[in-house]
Amino acid sequence: MTRIYTRKGDDGTTSLWYGGRVAKTDARTEAYGSIDEAGAALGVARSLCGPSEDELAADILRLQRELFVAGAELATAPDAEGRLQEGISRIDEGMVDALEPIIDRYMDRVDLPPKFVIAGGTSLSAQLDVARTVIRRAERRVVTLKEEGQLASEAVLRYLNRASDLVFAMARLADAADPELFEGREAADG
Repeated sequence: MTRIYTRKGDDGTTSLWYGGRVAKTDARTEAYGSIDEAGAALGVARSLCGPSEDELAADILRLQRELFVAGAELATAPDAEGRLQEGISRIDEGMVDALEPIIDRYMDRVDLPPKFVIAGGTSLSAQLDVARTVIRRAERRVVTLKEEGQLASEAVLRYLNRASDLVFAMARLADAADPELFEGREAADG
């Protein structure tokens, strides 16, 4: 039997990749923990995709995989960041740039209401909106790392900004799949 518990975290600390320990409340831990949570929320969304939503499910899975890269980067001890590999354990600019055409592809297929959108049009869109808000939280935590001088590359910050935009676009497409719902959808005054 493989035991997954080490008891090392019983004191309220956790290990960073390539060494070092920090408090479980550390800004770095909060950042990669939020990214982990976002990946799980996206997993729920992907499980809600029907047979006609293969493209959406594939893009969600891609995003989940790339969030692992962001999480690896943020879970790395600052003095070991030189050991990370672009696109594998560190977000690179190409990954940021690659999200924009995907966002455009989804937004070309929906018309946004003129006001703020209230989440909950469909189960899938609601779950995507949950994932989007968790990505935004991760982004705020990464900004904290930047402000504290603990962020080696700002590409991860730009990536999270685009990723939340992509998930917003995905949620709106999920709403648009039911035209009656989308047209009659309640929107908040902006």
